[in-house]
Amino acid sequence: MLKLIKGLQQFQSEVFHSHKELFEKLAKGQNPEILFITCSDSRINPNMLTQTEPGDLFILRNAGNIIPPYGAANGGEGATIEYAVAALGVKHIIVCGHSHCGAMKGLLHPELLSELPSVSSWLNHAESTRRTVKENYKDLNDDQLMNITIQENVLSQIDNLKTHPAVAARLSRGEITIHGWVYKIETGDVFSYQQSEGQFSPLVDIPQTEVRRRAKLTATS
Repeated sequence: MLKLIKGLQQFQSEVFHSHKELFEKLAKGQNPEILFITCSDSRINPNMLTQTEPGDLFILRNAGNIIPPYGAANGGEGATIEYAVAALGVKHIIVCGHSHCGAMKGLLHPELLSELPSVSSWLNHAESTRRTVKENYKDLNDDQLMNITIQENVLSQIDNLKTHPAVAARLSRGEITIHGWVYKIETGDVFSYQQSEGQFSPLVDIPQTEVRRRAKLTATS
């Protein structure tokens, strides 16, 4: 707690005053263009990762960056998505998984969750991920299987995301784009799913014109 209190004091005495105009503007309302959905893992910092400021990202976090299908859960995920899309009018939604994800490890090894019944129940919303991996990637070693599970989960959660009415309506009008990312903690690399290629590619290697073109393909799929 001492570290947090010192950080708060530094924020109030230094950071806040250097960004006073920004915070005064934000006090009047928010207008983020991006809904960023990622894991609760403490090693993930969306603003640091994307080098964005307060007000740029509307952030949804939970164990495993999971998005239950519309009506399948009573948690805050559906409300957060609906508010971001229908009220704030975000233009992009990023679903971002990450390496060394404990939730995905638990999905692959449910025996590890015997003392965590709530976590085990929550991961039922990633059952399609587990089944896809189990039936299609039988010959991979443990590390490869983990990496594939992380990637497949991002795609499964994007499918779930598309069942939410506010998202589906705007997708049909081409007013929103969905992106699938995987962040590799140990290297800082971010991989983006490219639908035209059916695989994740390093985001920094993709020219901006190609990013925009492929984004349009994702939006209309």
